Amino acid sequence: MPRRASAASPDIAAPTENRLLATRILATPDIVDRARVTVNLAESPLAWLVRRGHVSPVQLLASERLRADFHHAQLGPRVTMRWDPLPAAARHNAGGPPDLSGGQIAAKRRFEAAVAACGPGLSDIAWRVICQGEGLEAAERALGWPVRAGKLVLQLALDRLVSHYGMQISE
Repeated sequence: MPRRASAASPDIAAPTENRLLATRILATPDIVDRARVTVNLAESPLAWLVRRGHVSPVQLLASERLRADFHHAQLGPRVTMRWDPLPAAARHNAGGPPDLSGGQIAAKRRFEAAVAACGPGLSDIAWRVICQGEGLEAAERALGWPVRAGKLVLQLALDRLVSHYGMQISE
């Protein structure tokens, strides 16, 4: 199937089936045999690791449960304006806690329990890669870790999530 460039940018292809292909130019130290590579901008960092055999399918399932709870609890930043009317209590107490639904509260508790199961240090990389969708290199830089340390620590965090959720590791 030929790759068509969009009208907005000649380096980005039209999105199809959860794929948004783009051409990237590698930095000089990263060049192995070519300077231009095609990447899928819609792919999560964990899906990339699973396809290369660095993360097991059960670890991916555990990460998806954590990400689902993160999103159901609405813990991420808002990127759009809220159009729903404020409840009467919020109009009078604008500085108070947000009015959460029962499902949001339950998801927040599940998320906090899973993060606590990861433990300090491991939860940082899990939150960045699983919930925020950061790549391993960006997470390592943000945490001040040495290069390539993130994958090992992420695998340990994923193992703790698998254990927390009671999932069976199939070999």
